Amino acid sequence: MMRNEEILAAIRASLEGRAVKNALIIPPDFTRFHSNAGLIAGEYYRLLTGRGAQVDVLPALGTHAPVSPEEWREMYPAIPYEKMIVHHWRTDVVKLGEVPGEFLAGITDGLWTDPVSVEVNRRVMDEKYDLILSIGQVVPHEVIGMANHSKNLFVGVGGSDMINKSHMVGAVYGLERMMGKDHTPVRRMFDYALETYLANRPILWVLTVTTAPGGEIQTHGLFIGEGRKPLEDAIALAQQKNIDFVEKPIKKCVVYLDPREFKSTWLGNKAVYRTRMAIADGGELLILAPGVERFGEDGAVDALIRKYGYCGRLKVLELFRENQDLRDNMGAAAHLIHGSSDGRFTVTYAVKKISRAEIEGACFASADYDEMVKRYDPQKLAYGFNTLPDGEEIYFIPNPALGLWIDRGRFTGQ
Repeated sequence: MMRNEEILAAIRASLEGRAVKNALIIPPDFTRFHSNAGLIAGEYYRLLTGRGAQVDVLPALGTHAPVSPEEWREMYPAIPYEKMIVHHWRTDVVKLGEVPGEFLAGITDGLWTDPVSVEVNRRVMDEKYDLILSIGQVVPHEVIGMANHSKNLFVGVGGSDMINKSHMVGAVYGLERMMGKDHTPVRRMFDYALETYLANRPILWVLTVTTAPGGEIQTHGLFIGEGRKPLEDAIALAQQKNIDFVEKPIKKCVVYLDPREFKSTWLGNKAVYRTRMAIADGGELLILAPGVERFGEDGAVDALIRKYGYCGRLKVLELFRENQDLRDNMGAAAHLIHGSSDGRFTVTYAVKKISRAEIEGACFASADYDEMVKRYDPQKLAYGFNTLPDGEEIYFIPNPALGLWIDRGRFTGQ
């Protein structure tokens, strides 16, 4: 594990010999609180402004809600809130070109053949910036396999076509074929876009590998540099630190969602994505979600989730073919696919701020949070397998965003 002193020394070393007048920092939003980007972005801001550079900060929101003042003060106390620029994914982008349909057909076994527009926030292309710092966490991810690097740009500060279609490419190809892996179709699509359209931009990747046992951030690696090597080195470590193999299928999995971090099922469904390869057929996933108060991070997406629900891959694809509103929001359609277990195990949300009817309308089972937490108290459960006083065995996960859980027998049998 890296000490803060080592992290700060690596940051200082990465700026040696650089004459920076204008810098753009692209850090994660609050949904990646445990990335340790708060410390890292704050130190870069301090060093660069101390040298007289002008520094802008553009969080990689993707389609998420903007960072609130309270979240900002908690995650980025060293950076004034007024320095934050909000990324508007539908409007604040420029189109650089396309990833050709022929290329996509070749990397998806012919499952996707349409071209995808390459769009990024216009500030990424602003020639005044002589340094662009892309800061983020490499961790298993349902859409791309392993998060971050070019995803921070093409989704985090990207445009609607890339965001929507990349999510749909991943859903069509199959998230269980990709999670925890490099060189997936979505990663290769981003690699193509990066090499073709952003090769001349002054991007410095700052990638972390972290865990957070008990909620305390532990940084296992910090990888700073240009090109693809920082990503590959970070992936190798994240595969060791952020993938947990269970020795038997989980019959009942209980996942807790920290209310400060998870306020929507769009984010909370990481509990589904990250555990589905470990849960037994006919098993149960119980999600304790005291802070979840909506479905989508975006109003339009929230409405689509409420309209169609997490009704399963085949049903969503059928609805996608028949309904223009889903075709216009491919990211939402892909999310509906990702959030369903396809009937293989039950998904129960225990919430406080959404009604039972709303949860069940989204095709989940519903339970009362206060009742469930009496039996499954996150403060008393240990990470991993627990046996309750009455003999029930459960597997408890305190934060699904920091890992990927796989049944070793299923994994080795592929």
